Amino acid sequence: PWVFRAAPAHLILFCRIEAARCPDVVVAQIDPKKLRKKQTVSISISGCQPAPEGYSPTLKWQQQQVAHFSAVRQSLNKHRNHWRSQHLDSNVTMPKSEDEEGWKKFCLGERVYSETDALSDNENLGIDYIKVGFPPLLSIVSRMNQATVTSVLEYLISWFGEKKFTPELGRWLYALLACLEKPLLPEAHSLIRQLARRCSEVRVLEENRNEEQISALNLIICLVSRYFDQRDLADEPS
Repeated sequence: PWVFRAAPAHLILFCRIEAARCPDVVVAQIDPKKLRKKQTVSISISGCQPAPEGYSPTLKWQQQQVAHFSAVRQSLNKHRNHWRSQHLDSNVTMPKSEDEEGWKKFCLGERVYSETDALSDNENLGIDYIKVGFPPLLSIVSRMNQATVTSVLEYLISWFGEKKFTPELGRWLYALLACLEKPLLPEAHSLIRQLARRCSEVRVLEENRNEEQISALNLIICLVSRYFDQRDLADEPS
């Protein structure tokens, strides 16, 4: 199976989104009753917190990550039909799109979700994905339509708003960003901006200078700002 490596070692991408099966022309069936309530999408224009001294990535590094990310998306798109046809292992049960808690446990694992570090006596016998979370395998993410990708991204960003950054979270955030189709829908646009701002907040609070985590946070901010054209969120080159 393919393995795509981003700059930080733990942001390994295994995923690809299924292209929507839509005819060239679609006639929408609109229920007027659903239009009576005014609908709005709130998009914050506030920027990211500046990187602490020594934490800001170079412009060259940011350009390299954008180029690599673009290549990953192109490769995944080229081979998406192959991965869509792969069978899932018997232990993989994907939650329904609206099952927020189910997706958090599926992606992050019960150990991270429950914030427990205890290891069971049987854990050394093999990987228990229920405990450690399922990685964003191509065979898994290829079964998620665009609405599910956006929903799962929203669930994980909501979780990240109150919790710490983990490798499991980083892998899925990178994968879901790679799956977002352009041009972005308004809700996806708002979500990724929220994600970049949260990464900048966590980076400011990073006291131990964990280089791998700083690099992961920088990468997400870089992709949101420079690949998805949210330039007001971009880090100033060091």
